[in-house]
This record gives sequence, structure tokens and C-alpha cells, in this order.
Amino acid sequence: MLEKAAIILDCFSPSGGPFRLSELSVRAGLAKPTVHRLAADLVRLGWLERSGPHYRLGAKLFELGSLVPHRLDLREAALPFLQDLFEATRETVHLGIRDGMDVIYLERIHGHEALALPSRIGGSLPLTCTGVGKALLAFSGAELMEDVLSRPLPSLTPHSVTDPGRLRMALEKIQVSGLAYEEQEAAPGVSCIAAPVFAGGTAVAALSVAVPRERFSPAQLAPAVRTAALGLSRVLRGGA
Repeated sequence: MLEKAAIILDCFSPSGGPFRLSELSVRAGLAKPTVHRLAADLVRLGWLERSGPHYRLGAKLFELGSLVPHRLDLREAALPFLQDLFEATRETVHLGIRDGMDVIYLERIHGHEALALPSRIGGSLPLTCTGVGKALLAFSGAELMEDVLSRPLPSLTPHSVTDPGRLRMALEKIQVSGLAYEEQEAAPGVSCIAAPVFAGGTAVAALSVAVPRERFSPAQLAPAVRTAALGLSRVLRGGA
């Protein structure tokens, strides 16, 4: 259903809108009852707005869009790299951006093995509990890092890092290596490796691969994650 919701949102780019429910159904290639149900959910989330019979992009989406240049263009630019990363690993891959102290997931491609992950397209999780979030936090400036470390750290699982000193050390390591790791901190039994994506001096997004903990092999996954992030960064900087 999350993928279908993303399809509905994509109907508004580049052609805009507003659209009636029947128009959205045709554009999305989905049954009208399905579009009606998903559109109602998107309205509640603030991703869409409804005015009479018409739907248009909601204020929340434009707020997220202000975090990086051309949010929908970012997702479109990232898709080839996400697909390459998936083909290289056959595991679940993510694309996320920062929204305050949370990471917002713009895209997710499911691996061949179903994982019980809390991530969903359009959903948010704390920066400090995810690989994508840590990669973003490490390269979003010292002011944000100190703000996050000065507050009580959220916990999604017993493995979530709640000690500021331990998190600070992890973020410093990420700044050196360019890779972020997450060990069962967002979901039990799942590990993750992530890398930041740059369009300037700070990270505008991050890519990650999530795998079952028993076969987590950073040495094998790191080159693919790093290559995908560097390739997307190059595109966003206009170097491709």
C-alpha cells in the first residue's frame, strides 16, 4: 500500500494538479476505491489537501521539499542508484532526508527477504535510531549535533543508543569513515549500513541497506553503499 501511495503522489509531478478522484485513478492506474482510501490517508498525513472534489499536494510535502532542492527531483535522481544498490545487494534499500530531528523516508525498495522494519515511504523515525538518520546527523552541522546530544535520546528497541557520549563517538567515526552503522536500533534482528549524499557542504539525503543481523557483512555492503551515495552526490552537484 505504501508503494501505491507513492504512485499517487507522483501523479502530481510534473503535471501539478489539482485532480479529481477519477483523474487520480486513471493517472495512477489504480482502482478508484483504492485511490479514495489512500488519498484519505495522505490528507490526514498532510501530504495531500482536499478542496471539494479536488486533491492537490499538501503543505507537509512542500515543507519537506524545502529541506532539499526539488524533493521530487531528488527521488527521481536517486532511483537509478537505489536500483543499482538493490541489484548489487538484493537487500532492502532506503532513501531518506532530514526533517528536524527525524529522518523522512522518500523511497524504499524491498529486499527478497521480508523484514519487519518500521520504515515506510513518507514516514519518519528518530535520526539517532537509524543508519540513514545517523549519516544525516553526522554531516548536518555541529549546532544540530549538539542540540540532539543535549536532549534525552529516543529508544525504539533495547539496542537503541541512549547514551550521549556513546552516540557522539559513533557520529565522530561516521564523519571519518563516511559510513553509518545501525545494529538492531530501529528493529530487532535487523542491521543497517548507510552513507550520506551531498549537494554542498552538508548532507541533503542518505542511502542505506538493511539486512537480517545474522548475515550483516559491512565489508561486503560498504563499497556498494558508498558507490551509490557518491554517484548520486555527483549528479546533484551537476557533475554527471
